[in-house]
Parts: sequence; structure tokens; C-alpha cells
Amino acid sequence: MGLQRNVVDIDDGLRLVGTAHVSSVSVELVRQQIEEWRPDLVAVELCESRKAALLEPDGLDNEDLLKILNEGKSHMILLQSALAAEQRRMGIASGEKPGAELLAAIEAADEAGIPVELIDRDVVITLRRAWSKMGLREKFRVLDALLWQEDDEEEASIEELLEDSDMLSNLMEEAREVAPAAGSVLIDERDAFLAGRIQQIRGKGKVLAVIGAGHLGGVQDQLSEPAMESTSRLRELREEPGKSAWPKALMIAIPLFLLGTVAWMGYNGEMESLKQTAQAWLAINAGLTGLGVLLARGHPLSILVGAVASPITSLNPTLAAGWFAGYTQLKVAAPTGSDAQEFLALDSVSLFWRNKVGKVLMVTAFGNIGSVFGTWIAAAGIAGFIL
Repeated sequence: MGLQRNVVDIDDGLRLVGTAHVSSVSVELVRQQIEEWRPDLVAVELCESRKAALLEPDGLDNEDLLKILNEGKSHMILLQSALAAEQRRMGIASGEKPGAELLAAIEAADEAGIPVELIDRDVVITLRRAWSKMGLREKFRVLDALLWQEDDEEEASIEELLEDSDMLSNLMEEAREVAPAAGSVLIDERDAFLAGRIQQIRGKGKVLAVIGAGHLGGVQDQLSEPAMESTSRLRELREEPGKSAWPKALMIAIPLFLLGTVAWMGYNGEMESLKQTAQAWLAINAGLTGLGVLLARGHPLSILVGAVASPITSLNPTLAAGWFAGYTQLKVAAPTGSDAQEFLALDSVSLFWRNKVGKVLMVTAFGNIGSVFGTWIAAAGIAGFIL
């Protein structure tokens, strides 16, 4: 059986099972391994938030959305949803939902009275680390691949990838070529994190670790390192990326520059220049923020609120025009429970614009992007005008 190559015994007390998160064959393989090998502990490639999403797929309401907007997480949730949508699209072809084999591992372990250990890093930390390491060009390539590129009709099936380790390795390397910085976080760092967590629990009897097949080789390599070395990296790998100081400094400097310019013009009696400066600031900020919300297909009132708020919020680094636009969208086109269920089941990123939950997130993210560009362009234009 070809899939047996995805079952690796590290020693008598540790077995790794490599799976595909959208494969019905993997579901059966996981159940079979738990029933036949009878481990004392089952470790699964999940974090608490991903486990909750799998166990409660309908657990998203308007209060959750409001919290996402307030915490400025709309772009991370959209990226996570885009990745999940791609997995769901693949899962439709194989007949399974993403993560079905991980749920099967948890259910089979529960039925047998075997404890379960979650060994993956929090998905939001992973996405933030990946996003912070990517340059602008790499971010564009990733978004382009998720949002607009068509799938290859001759793409290999999930089962073929599982049975052919060379093909899977080549696919992983191709993904790394598209986004090398993201690949180092999504593949290499997670290999190290999974191995470190497995080392932490190896003393608890026979351990069956269910991980993605793409991580199988990397985790094996990491487990060959001294246990102390693997576990010592966990703290570092759990750290969220530090926020760069220059964007915040720039967002503080721009309002100070603008207010200083206005004061200088007023002091010198240059009322016509003052009028032109104010008009440029208002028009560019409002126009680009409104355009961002429009591209997200926001409600006309959301476009108006975002446009009106932008020239003001751009003067206050603690506020963002996209928040106001997103909150307005949430109120004028409030998502229902069925909208939340539909959003969590979308298999295409293009459908985000049609779903009310997706639209709230898109309006917030695109409104913020438009406001940032508006602030920079307006400030640059004003600087060029007075210098």
C-alpha cells in the first residue's frame, strides 16, 4: 500500500502519520492507525483556534465580527479564510472537508479514551510572522495566487501526492519559490515547532502524531536533533513579530507636518495656499478611502462614512477609516447566522464579495488600505507643493 510510506516509526514509542487535510483516504488511515497501534496519546497538527473552528464551524456571529474590527485583524482573518477556501476547493474534489482527518483523530481518540494533545502553533501567530517576513512583491504574488490565478487542470490528485513523496516535495519547493519568506514560516518554522512539541510529550507513553504529509520529512529531520535543542526553540517560535517602528512614526509625523504647514501658512497669511492644502488633503484622503470601500463593494453609506472619516482619522494614528466603514457595513447590511455559515463554507475567494460577513471584512481592509495610500500621497503632494 502506497500510503504506508506516510506512516513512519521514529522508535517504539513514537509514530508519525502524514496526511492530506482534504483526503478521504487520510481519514481512514488515521482511524486505522489509532485502532491498530493503540497509542497512549494522540498528537494532532492543530492549535486551539483551529480546533474550535473545526468543532464549531458555525461559531461566528456579529459580536465576533465587531471584535475582529476593533482589534484590527480583518486582513489576517481574510488571509486565513482565503487559504481555507483553497483547501475547501480541493476538498470538494476528494469528498472531504479540510481537517477531516484531524477531526477523525480526535473523535477516534475520544472513543477509545485516549488523550489528545494539540501540537501546532496558533494560526494567527503563524500568519502574522509570515506576513511580516514577506516583502511587498512577495505579498502581491501570494495574493495573486490566492485571488486570481486559475488552477492547473492537469494538477495531480491528493492521493497521487500522498503516494509519491518526490512529487509532494517538488510541490512544496515550487510553493517556496513563489513565496520564499512565507515558505520559511509556513514550512520550516512549523516543522521545527511540531518537532519541539512532539519532543515535549514523548515521555507520555506511545505517541501517535498526525501531521500534514508536507511536514513529514522536515519533522523527521528535526526529531533527529537533540531534544533540548528542539524544545528550546519553542519560545522563540511562539513570539509574535515586532511591529516596525517606522510606519507608526510616519503616521505620527504626517499629521504633525500637516498641522505645522497649516500653522506656518496661517502665520504668513497665505490663505490661498492654505485653502489648496486643505482641499488636497480632503480630496485625496476621502477619494482613495471611498475607492477602497467601493472596490470591496461596500454599501453606499459605508463608502460615504469611510470617505468622510478618512481625512480626520488620518490625523489620529489610533483610528482607522476602515473601522468606521466596516462598522457601518455591519449595521446597514447585518449578516445573519446563515451568512456566517455560508462564509465559513466558501470554497472560492471570489465569493467573499457576495457574502455579508466577507463583505464587512473586505470593506474594513480595503478602506484602511485606501486611507493609508491617501495619507501618503496627500502628504507627498503637499510637501512637493510647499518645497
